[in-house]
Amino acid sequence: MLIPFGELLATRGAGTAVGAFTCYDLEAAGAVLGAAATAGAGVILLIGARSHALRDGGLLLAGLLAAADRAEARACVQLDHCADLAVIESVLSAGAGAVMADGSALAYEDNVAFVRRAVEAARRHDAAVEAELGGIMGDEDVDEAAAAGALTDPEQAVDLVARTGADCLAVSIGNVHGAYREPPRLDWERLSAIAAGVSAPLALHGASGLPEPTVRRSIELGVAKVNVNTELRRAYLEATERRLPDVLAGARLDALHRAQAEAVGAVVETRLAAFGGRSE
Repeated sequence: MLIPFGELLATRGAGTAVGAFTCYDLEAAGAVLGAAATAGAGVILLIGARSHALRDGGLLLAGLLAAADRAEARACVQLDHCADLAVIESVLSAGAGAVMADGSALAYEDNVAFVRRAVEAARRHDAAVEAELGGIMGDEDVDEAAAAGALTDPEQAVDLVARTGADCLAVSIGNVHGAYREPPRLDWERLSAIAAGVSAPLALHGASGLPEPTVRRSIELGVAKVNVNTELRRAYLEATERRLPDVLAGARLDALHRAQAEAVGAVVETRLAAFGGRSE
Protein backbone atom coordinates (compact mmCIF):
# COMPACT_ATOMS: atom_id res chain seq x y z
CA MET A 1 0.00 0.00 0.00
CA LEU A 2 1.17 3.53 -0.70
CA ILE A 3 2.38 5.39 2.39
CA PRO A 4 3.70 8.96 2.62
CA PHE A 5 7.49 9.22 2.69
CA GLY A 6 7.58 11.02 6.03
CA GLU A 7 5.24 8.53 7.66
CA LEU A 8 7.34 5.63 6.44
CA LEU A 9 10.46 7.08 8.04
CA ALA A 10 8.70 8.28 11.19
CA THR A 11 7.11 4.92 11.98
CA ARG A 12 10.19 2.76 11.48
CA GLY A 13 11.19 0.74 14.51
CA ALA A 14 13.83 1.98 16.95
CA GLY A 15 17.33 1.22 15.70
CA THR A 16 16.14 0.49 12.16
CA ALA A 17 16.31 2.19 8.79
CA VAL A 18 13.99 2.07 5.78
CA GLY A 19 15.48 0.40 2.73
CA ALA A 20 15.26 2.30 -0.57
CA PHE A 21 15.81 0.10 -3.62
CA THR A 22 16.29 1.24 -7.22
CA CYS A 23 13.92 -0.49 -9.64
CA TYR A 24 14.49 -0.59 -13.39
CA ASP A 25 11.46 -2.74 -14.17
CA LEU A 26 8.44 -4.35 -12.55
CA GLU A 27 10.22 -7.67 -11.98
CA ALA A 28 12.60 -5.91 -9.61
CA ALA A 29 9.81 -3.87 -8.02
CA GLY A 30 7.74 -6.98 -7.37
CA ALA A 31 10.74 -8.68 -5.79
CA VAL A 32 11.37 -5.70 -3.50
CA LEU A 33 7.73 -5.52 -2.43
CA GLY A 34 7.51 -9.27 -1.90
CA ALA A 35 10.62 -9.33 0.28
CA ALA A 36 9.30 -6.35 2.24
CA ALA A 37 5.97 -8.08 2.84
CA THR A 38 7.74 -11.20 4.11
CA ALA A 39 9.89 -9.09 6.44
CA GLY A 40 7.00 -6.92 7.56
CA ALA A 41 9.04 -3.89 6.57
CA GLY A 42 8.21 -0.67 4.78
CA VAL A 43 10.28 0.13 1.67
CA ILE A 44 10.92 2.88 -0.84
CA LEU A 45 10.90 2.10 -4.56
CA LEU A 46 13.39 4.37 -6.29
CA ILE A 47 13.23 5.37 -9.93
CA GLY A 48 16.40 7.01 -11.17
CA ALA A 49 16.25 10.29 -13.04
CA ARG A 50 17.97 8.61 -16.00
CA SER A 51 15.39 5.84 -16.10
CA HIS A 52 12.59 8.36 -15.93
CA ALA A 53 14.13 10.31 -18.80
CA LEU A 54 13.90 7.30 -21.13
CA ARG A 55 11.07 7.09 -23.65
CA ASP A 56 8.91 4.93 -21.38
CA GLY A 57 10.11 6.42 -18.10
CA GLY A 58 6.66 7.77 -17.33
CA LEU A 59 5.20 4.30 -17.78
CA LEU A 60 7.77 2.85 -15.38
CA LEU A 61 6.83 5.45 -12.79
CA ALA A 62 3.14 4.64 -13.25
CA GLY A 63 3.91 0.94 -12.94
CA LEU A 64 5.89 1.42 -9.73
CA LEU A 65 3.07 3.47 -8.24
CA ALA A 66 0.49 0.83 -9.19
CA ALA A 67 2.66 -1.98 -7.82
CA ALA A 68 3.23 -0.15 -4.54
CA ASP A 69 -0.46 0.70 -4.21
CA ARG A 70 -1.51 -2.94 -4.61
CA ALA A 71 1.27 -4.41 -2.47
CA GLU A 72 0.84 -5.90 0.97
CA ALA A 73 3.95 -4.05 2.11
CA ARG A 74 3.88 -0.36 2.98
CA ALA A 75 5.76 1.50 0.27
CA CYS A 76 6.56 4.89 -1.20
CA VAL A 77 7.83 5.73 -4.70
CA GLN A 78 10.62 8.28 -4.96
CA LEU A 79 12.41 9.91 -7.90
CA ASP A 80 16.13 9.66 -7.17
CA HIS A 81 18.90 12.17 -7.90
CA CYS A 82 17.12 14.77 -10.00
CA ALA A 83 18.55 18.23 -10.65
CA ASP A 84 15.74 19.50 -12.88
CA LEU A 85 12.83 21.33 -11.25
CA ALA A 86 10.57 20.80 -14.27
CA VAL A 87 11.07 17.03 -14.02
CA ILE A 88 10.50 17.15 -10.28
CA GLU A 89 7.21 18.99 -10.79
CA SER A 90 6.16 16.48 -13.47
CA VAL A 91 6.92 13.46 -11.31
CA LEU A 92 5.11 14.94 -8.32
CA SER A 93 2.09 15.65 -10.52
CA ALA A 94 2.17 12.00 -11.62
CA GLY A 95 1.87 10.84 -8.02
CA ALA A 96 5.37 10.19 -6.71
CA GLY A 97 5.47 10.41 -2.94
CA ALA A 98 8.94 11.92 -2.78
CA VAL A 99 11.76 13.33 -4.88
CA MET A 100 15.48 13.53 -4.26
CA ALA A 101 16.27 17.13 -5.26
CA ASP A 102 19.98 16.82 -5.95
CA GLY A 103 21.65 20.20 -5.90
CA SER A 104 24.91 18.85 -4.51
CA ALA A 105 26.86 19.93 -7.62
CA LEU A 106 25.76 23.54 -7.09
CA ALA A 107 27.35 26.21 -4.93
CA TYR A 108 25.95 26.04 -1.40
CA GLU A 109 23.54 28.98 -1.66
CA ASP A 110 22.33 27.75 -5.05
CA ASN A 111 21.71 24.31 -3.54
CA VAL A 112 19.65 25.92 -0.77
CA ALA A 113 17.58 27.86 -3.30
CA PHE A 114 17.08 24.78 -5.48
CA VAL A 115 15.94 22.59 -2.60
CA ARG A 116 13.63 25.31 -1.30
CA ARG A 117 11.88 25.49 -4.68
CA ALA A 118 11.60 21.70 -4.80
CA VAL A 119 10.05 21.69 -1.33
CA GLU A 120 7.53 24.34 -2.42
CA ALA A 121 6.56 22.13 -5.35
CA ALA A 122 6.33 19.03 -3.16
CA ARG A 123 4.07 20.72 -0.63
CA ARG A 124 1.56 21.42 -3.40
CA HIS A 125 1.33 17.67 -3.93
CA ASP A 126 1.53 16.51 -0.29
CA ALA A 127 4.89 14.95 -1.10
CA ALA A 128 8.37 15.01 0.42
CA VAL A 129 11.85 16.14 -0.60
CA GLU A 130 15.23 14.62 0.12
CA ALA A 131 18.18 16.95 -0.30
CA GLU A 132 21.89 16.21 -0.62
CA LEU A 133 24.78 18.17 0.84
CA GLY A 134 28.31 17.23 -0.07
CA GLY A 135 29.13 15.14 -3.11
CA ILE A 136 28.36 11.43 -2.96
CA MET A 137 30.78 10.31 -5.61
CA GLY A 138 30.94 7.21 -7.75
CA ASP A 139 33.82 4.74 -7.57
CA GLU A 140 35.98 7.21 -5.68
CA ASP A 141 38.31 6.84 -2.74
CA VAL A 142 37.16 8.38 0.54
CA ASP A 143 40.34 10.42 0.89
CA GLU A 144 39.82 11.88 -2.59
CA ALA A 145 36.30 12.92 -1.63
CA ALA A 146 37.53 14.53 1.56
CA ALA A 147 40.30 16.38 -0.25
CA ALA A 148 37.78 17.74 -2.72
CA GLY A 149 35.68 19.14 0.10
CA ALA A 150 32.87 16.77 -0.83
CA LEU A 151 31.99 15.56 2.64
CA THR A 152 28.94 17.04 4.34
CA ASP A 153 29.64 20.00 6.58
CA PRO A 154 27.62 19.58 9.81
CA GLU A 155 26.94 23.31 10.24
CA GLN A 156 25.79 23.69 6.65
CA ALA A 157 23.59 20.61 7.07
CA VAL A 158 21.74 22.23 9.94
CA ASP A 159 21.40 25.48 8.00
CA LEU A 160 20.19 23.85 4.78
CA VAL A 161 17.45 21.81 6.44
CA ALA A 162 16.31 24.77 8.53
CA ARG A 163 16.13 27.12 5.54
CA THR A 164 14.57 24.72 3.04
CA GLY A 165 12.27 22.49 5.08
CA ALA A 166 13.76 19.38 3.46
CA ASP A 167 12.21 16.18 4.81
CA CYS A 168 15.39 14.12 4.58
CA LEU A 169 19.09 14.80 4.02
CA ALA A 170 21.50 12.54 2.13
CA VAL A 171 24.93 12.80 3.71
CA SER A 172 28.41 12.32 2.32
CA ILE A 173 30.61 10.79 5.01
CA GLY A 174 32.92 8.73 2.80
CA ASN A 175 30.19 6.67 1.13
CA VAL A 176 30.18 6.42 -2.67
CA HIS A 177 27.85 5.21 -5.40
CA GLY A 178 28.82 1.93 -7.00
CA ALA A 179 31.82 -0.20 -6.03
CA TYR A 180 34.44 0.74 -3.48
CA ARG A 181 38.04 0.63 -4.68
CA GLU A 182 39.29 0.40 -1.11
CA PRO A 183 37.60 -0.84 2.07
CA PRO A 184 35.23 2.01 3.03
CA ARG A 185 36.22 4.22 5.95
CA LEU A 186 33.21 6.26 6.94
CA ASP A 187 33.60 9.39 9.03
CA TRP A 188 31.62 8.45 12.15
CA GLU A 189 32.48 11.66 13.96
CA ARG A 190 31.04 13.68 11.11
CA LEU A 191 27.87 11.57 11.00
CA SER A 192 27.36 11.96 14.75
CA ALA A 193 27.75 15.73 14.49
CA ILE A 194 25.27 15.94 11.61
CA ALA A 195 22.72 13.74 13.38
CA ALA A 196 23.03 15.79 16.57
CA GLY A 197 22.16 19.03 14.80
CA VAL A 198 19.84 18.18 11.92
CA SER A 199 16.14 17.81 12.66
CA ALA A 200 15.35 15.81 9.50
CA PRO A 201 16.05 12.08 9.03
CA LEU A 202 19.36 11.23 7.35
CA ALA A 203 19.88 9.06 4.28
CA LEU A 204 22.93 6.98 3.41
CA HIS A 205 23.51 6.32 -0.28
CA GLY A 206 25.91 3.77 -1.74
CA ALA A 207 25.10 0.93 0.65
CA SER A 208 25.77 -1.82 -1.91
CA GLY A 209 29.47 -1.94 -1.08
CA LEU A 210 29.13 -1.52 2.67
CA PRO A 211 29.42 -4.53 5.00
CA GLU A 212 26.57 -5.15 7.43
CA PRO A 213 28.44 -3.98 10.58
CA THR A 214 29.17 -0.66 8.87
CA VAL A 215 25.55 -0.22 7.86
CA ARG A 216 24.37 -1.13 11.35
CA ARG A 217 26.69 1.43 12.92
CA SER A 218 25.47 4.16 10.59
CA ILE A 219 21.89 3.40 11.64
CA GLU A 220 22.85 3.47 15.31
CA LEU A 221 24.34 6.93 14.74
CA GLY A 222 21.23 8.35 13.10
CA VAL A 223 20.74 7.12 9.53
CA ALA A 224 17.03 6.49 8.84
CA LYS A 225 17.07 5.58 5.12
CA VAL A 226 19.58 3.44 3.24
CA ASN A 227 19.79 3.33 -0.58
CA VAL A 228 20.72 0.18 -2.51
CA ASN A 229 21.22 0.04 -6.28
CA THR A 230 24.41 -1.60 -7.61
CA GLU A 231 23.93 -4.78 -5.60
CA LEU A 232 20.48 -5.28 -7.10
CA ARG A 233 21.68 -4.71 -10.66
CA ARG A 234 24.49 -7.20 -10.24
CA ALA A 235 22.15 -9.86 -8.86
CA TYR A 236 19.68 -9.24 -11.68
CA LEU A 237 22.32 -9.45 -14.40
CA GLU A 238 24.08 -12.46 -12.91
CA ALA A 239 20.76 -14.31 -12.76
CA THR A 240 20.14 -13.34 -16.38
CA GLU A 241 23.53 -14.66 -17.48
CA ARG A 242 23.11 -17.87 -15.49
CA ARG A 243 19.60 -18.70 -16.73
CA LEU A 244 19.75 -17.41 -20.30
CA PRO A 245 21.24 -20.58 -21.87
CA ASP A 246 18.44 -22.70 -20.36
CA VAL A 247 15.55 -20.47 -21.39
CA LEU A 248 16.66 -19.53 -24.91
CA ALA A 249 15.62 -22.82 -26.52
CA GLY A 250 11.98 -22.47 -25.53
CA ALA A 251 11.98 -18.66 -25.44
CA ARG A 252 10.91 -19.04 -21.80
CA LEU A 253 10.80 -15.40 -20.85
CA ASP A 254 8.63 -16.10 -17.80
CA ALA A 255 11.31 -18.39 -16.38
CA LEU A 256 13.97 -15.75 -16.95
CA HIS A 257 11.90 -13.08 -15.23
CA ARG A 258 11.26 -15.41 -12.30
CA ALA A 259 14.99 -16.02 -11.88
CA GLN A 260 15.72 -12.30 -12.05
CA ALA A 261 13.08 -11.51 -9.44
CA GLU A 262 14.28 -14.28 -7.13
CA ALA A 263 17.84 -12.97 -7.30
CA VAL A 264 16.77 -9.42 -6.52
CA GLY A 265 14.47 -10.59 -3.74
CA ALA A 266 17.28 -12.51 -2.05
CA VAL A 267 19.42 -9.35 -1.92
CA VAL A 268 16.54 -7.30 -0.56
CA GLU A 269 15.80 -9.87 2.16
CA THR A 270 19.44 -9.77 3.30
CA ARG A 271 19.57 -5.99 3.25
CA LEU A 272 16.28 -5.54 5.11
CA ALA A 273 17.59 -7.81 7.84
CA ALA A 274 20.71 -5.66 8.06
CA PHE A 275 18.60 -2.50 8.26
CA GLY A 276 16.73 -3.81 11.26
CA GLY A 277 13.88 -5.79 9.74
CA ARG A 278 10.33 -5.11 10.71
CA SER A 279 8.83 -1.62 10.80
CA GLU A 280 6.20 -0.68 13.36
